[in-house]
Amino acid sequence: MSLKRVPAFLLVSAAAAVGLLAGATSVASAAGSGDRLTHTQAVKQLDAAGISWDASGDCTDRDRPACTSFSGIRQSTIDGIRTLRKASGCPLVVTGGTETGHASGTYSHWNGWKIDIRRTACVDAYVGKWFTLVGKVEGWGTQYKAKSGNLYTNEGHHWDILFYSCGCRS
Repeated sequence: MSLKRVPAFLLVSAAAAVGLLAGATSVASAAGSGDRLTHTQAVKQLDAAGISWDASGDCTDRDRPACTSFSGIRQSTIDGIRTLRKASGCPLVVTGGTETGHASGTYSHWNGWKIDIRRTACVDAYVGKWFTLVGKVEGWGTQYKAKSGNLYTNEGHHWDILFYSCGCRS
């Protein structure tokens, strides 16, 4: 989904977080990392972290909306989902990556900033306990904000996650 639906005060604070963290040098894949991965590179990292992925179309073609592709995903986004897996202890299943069919915008799936994961009781409980409720975003879902500035939106059957930062500690 597009950030156009996010309240303006969140855009300012998130942009500030990206600006502050982009200069970090103690973490190889610091926030704002422009490093883009191939689908294969991203899958290797997800597999190593115990994160599975699923595509409704059983395919990886970035140009088909029924596929799940990681082509062009940012290293910081992969680091972010790995951090969520480790911190939460929850099994994660990615259901959306950089494939076409998601809303456009600067901080979009296509541009490598976002990832979708399947909703589970474990993930729901973790997000509800550790992140701040922002509120209902009209036409989108209930949104939570992590201390890192990352946004988690419950879109009903999945979490849409915008990783401004990897959320990892240096």
